[in-house]
Amino acid sequence: MKLPKSFYTRPDVVQVAQELLGKYLFTNINGILTGGMIVETEAYSGENDQACHAHLNRRTQRTEIMYHEGGVAYVYLVYGIYHLFNIITNRQDSADAVLVRAIEPQEGIEEMLLRRNMAIPKPNLTAGPGVMSVALGINKKLYGADLTGDTVWLEDRGTPIASADIATGPRIGIDYAGEDAQLPWRFWLKGNKWVSRKR
Repeated sequence: MKLPKSFYTRPDVVQVAQELLGKYLFTNINGILTGGMIVETEAYSGENDQACHAHLNRRTQRTEIMYHEGGVAYVYLVYGIYHLFNIITNRQDSADAVLVRAIEPQEGIEEMLLRRNMAIPKPNLTAGPGVMSVALGINKKLYGADLTGDTVWLEDRGTPIASADIATGPRIGIDYAGEDAQLPWRFWLKGNKWVSRKR
């Protein structure tokens, strides 16, 4: 079952980031279905988070989609190479987002291997937000995409995730964010080999 709009528009981005673990992310690019179970996320809060692109109400061509109502995709380029896939949450103008860092691949693994130029599925196939986007065919064309549509979407397949199975820690690669860099807003499934970085 696709996650409804109401899942994304809730006010607590940290809660949403945790509850995305065990949900499934899919893309249908040129008729090819790829996807898998989300095993790692990070929360970003537009209001009081120095790590968030929209901190201090920054509105740029890149961040404008963050001010939309939850349930759309925010895709941006890093290092001139990788596209990162984020889910906008909360009400309009709140600028909250969840970065999906890793999935456990389930559907379309052969296509993912082709996109990643890999011969066999190793954990780094989709372990990390940049390589995950490559495997799923995610790029800037999905900026602003409706997450209840038919190109990129999320599903609840009833996978039970116990709170004891969720690890928390600081987000990765945000040393510029001062004390906010230490917020425990990264969530991952303990012992899952597809998580991008063990802590």
